[in-house]
Amino acid sequence: MDEAATYTAFAAQEGLAAGSLRDVALAAKAAHDSGRERVLVFDDATGRTVELDFRGTPDDVLARLAASEPPPKPGRGRPRLGVTAREVTLLPRHWEWLASQPGGASAVLRRLVEQALRENSGADDTRQALEAAHRAMTTLAGDLPDYEEAMRAFYAKDYDRFGSLTAVWPRDIGDYLRRLVATVRERQARA
Repeated sequence: MDEAATYTAFAAQEGLAAGSLRDVALAAKAAHDSGRERVLVFDDATGRTVELDFRGTPDDVLARLAASEPPPKPGRGRPRLGVTAREVTLLPRHWEWLASQPGGASAVLRRLVEQALRENSGADDTRQALEAAHRAMTTLAGDLPDYEEAMRAFYAKDYDRFGSLTAVWPRDIGDYLRRLVATVRERQARA
């Protein structure tokens, strides 16, 4: 499990736990076993819900989590570098230009992608944080009063209005969503 990633669990409108997936999964399992309704676990970085299988004991839940982890990334060197062959569709003039570049098409494409990653990292981080806040807000607050207005304020970057509209929402939901929006604001300021 990625220990740097953070997750947050809710049962209906109440926050249960925040932290590592292991800790949050255990809190969600306990809430589920006690009959709590609508137990949801969110990946804070993406705003997506995490599907957990609550059958069995807490150890069973943790074992399934560990088994669902992707295998470790390969080390250095081809194919251990993690090089993946995929199809790329380009116009003939693009292929001609790539063929004339030193190192061949693959080397040029890798350099172009690395350059784009460096140049757009701030914008990409901001977009990902914005999408995470949008997803979580839609899932948790889609039925709450002034949801549409809060969403408009969020996209208009009217964060004071967003804060006032969400202040009447259940405390744990409002606090969580304002925290995600604060991440968006920080990334917008850096970009």
